[in-house]
Amino acid sequence: MANFLLLYSGGKMPETATAQAASLQEWGAWYGGLGSATVDGGNPFLPGVKSVHVDGSVTEGPIGSQASGYSILKADSLDEAVTMAKGCPLLQMGGEISVYETFNVM
Repeated sequence: MANFLLLYSGGKMPETATAQAASLQEWGAWYGGLGSATVDGGNPFLPGVKSVHVDGSVTEGPIGSQASGYSILKADSLDEAVTMAKGCPLLQMGGEISVYETFNVM
């Protein structure tokens, strides 16, 4: 098994307290369905971001699209990790997910 990073982009927080509570329940149900595949449930990102470039310069904003959070899952393949990501509530909130396989260097 390998670890896969789910990098979230976009998505909107529901506006009402009732909708936010329902969203949290959806996230909880999704994580519950993943069971032991969840290595790190992750966290959302705050909007402030800076990018560091090869020449050492720093600019405001992301390189590419703004990421909004992450999770790390364990799966047998990239395709299996993608299948798990398809159930993520972020997709219903207008967000997108990039799935990356990681590997241990040491």
